[in-house]
Amino acid sequence: MRLILAVAALLAGLSTAGAQAPNEPQERLDIGVSTNEIAITSDFSGADITVFGALDSADPFLLDLGEYDIVVALVGPQRETTVWRKERVLGIWINRRSMEFEPVAASYSLSSTRPVDLITDNIVLDRYEIGTDNIRLVPTGSIGDGSNIAEFRDALRRLKRQNGLFERDPHGVDFVSSSLFRASIRIPANVPLGEHTIRAYLFKSGNFIMERDASLRVVKTGLEQFIYAMAYERSFLYGLFAVAIAMLTGWLGSVIFRKN
Repeated sequence: MRLILAVAALLAGLSTAGAQAPNEPQERLDIGVSTNEIAITSDFSGADITVFGALDSADPFLLDLGEYDIVVALVGPQRETTVWRKERVLGIWINRRSMEFEPVAASYSLSSTRPVDLITDNIVLDRYEIGTDNIRLVPTGSIGDGSNIAEFRDALRRLKRQNGLFERDPHGVDFVSSSLFRASIRIPANVPLGEHTIRAYLFKSGNFIMERDASLRVVKTGLEQFIYAMAYERSFLYGLFAVAIAMLTGWLGSVIFRKN
């Protein structure tokens, strides 16, 4: 009798543990990029990269209903940013006030199967910083009474959009088959140099499932890379070289246009 009760208690414990175990999502997401490096040359006018992905173990019924959504973001290197506010003084517009922000993505391009606000709610978008309106902009230093923080944040986003550094394509991700998708992301001509991160998010019926990351490097090549490296890594020699070129140019000009 005791043996039977012990076995029954063990089975009940196993059943309870199984009921309390969290449900792991069965879907899996994998991505690949058409290139891992963008080379900037003197005639660079922008480029497009393609992100390929595979969705494994998806529910065919939900897939047919369009319950799966993919969001792909290209996040630029993190940099500290200062926003200035111009004011009119004696008829002249000058920079009077400014606000500094903690390191924020220098560029951000977003592609998705549909507008992100139709994919999930704002709480989830804010948690994972999906979309330019949900990128955290944290001011540093003196901010006064804080009443103008929203104004400077809006100005930062507006300037980024005007310069083509904050972009979005609400229909830039397409399913090319039942399990494969493709996303197109535009690289602007003024893309910042450095390490960029490609982030792909998977949603099912509005619920976040998982995220995958990949890297992308943006570098200068040729003469542009030489000048850039000299200016930032050997600034003293670069300054001497610039002065020497200016003096040589001035001397040649005086010789060519000298009147006898």
